[in-house]
Amino acid sequence: MNLILLEPGEIQADGTAFLSDDRARHIREVLHATPGASLRIGVVDGPLGRAKIVGLAPAVQLECHLDGATPPRPSVDLLLAMPRPKVMKRLWPVLAALGVGRILITNAWKTERNYFDTHVLAADFVRAQLIAGLQQAGDTRLPEVSVYRQFKKAVTALTAGGPYAAQLVAHPGPAAFPHVALAALPAASRIVLAVGPEGGWVPYELEWLAARGFAAVSWGPRPLRTDTACTVLLGLIHAARAGSPA
Repeated sequence: MNLILLEPGEIQADGTAFLSDDRARHIREVLHATPGASLRIGVVDGPLGRAKIVGLAPAVQLECHLDGATPPRPSVDLLLAMPRPKVMKRLWPVLAALGVGRILITNAWKTERNYFDTHVLAADFVRAQLIAGLQQAGDTRLPEVSVYRQFKKAVTALTAGGPYAAQLVAHPGPAAFPHVALAALPAASRIVLAVGPEGGWVPYELEWLAARGFAAVSWGPRPLRTDTACTVLLGLIHAARAGSPA
């Protein structure tokens, strides 16, 4: 953890917080912190700050000072065809760490219907995994998550939440519509990336996305696993926008 995240209700009126879960174990056993040490903290969807360790037993007692700004919500959103549950389990913290504002999980032609009958889509599980990713990245802004069992409804909900400066659909190799260069992505604008199932989007889905303003983007001709594609493409998008003029 590069940041200890607290829920708003965990900080008392006098600024004190008590931790007795995995965060406490991390402070004791990984950071080897001692009373008087200072830690980076943040509040979920709130400001950053520092905390002084007052005590370590039986619970870790913190004296919190939230004197930093609340980070902006990431301006890259993700439309993701539901992958295998074990892949989705790995992806939650990765997506939060990479910086995604909204995550819309959708069905697709090549998605197995039983993938949606899994605990990895349960709200409590998703929140815990996303918070783990935020603590790794030092961010506080929890991605907004929605689950749709119908592809068209997901795309409609996504585009209704725009406008987007760029709408991208991951597709390796030649596509039925032109590819967009990542270097052309504007820095200070909202972008959405659509990543399909490991079997790929079918032509009908690609055509439907293209008709709604999506342009194809890829890192090359090789098909990637869902988790690899998300990691590579989101990383390339963030890197391209960091080097682009506002």
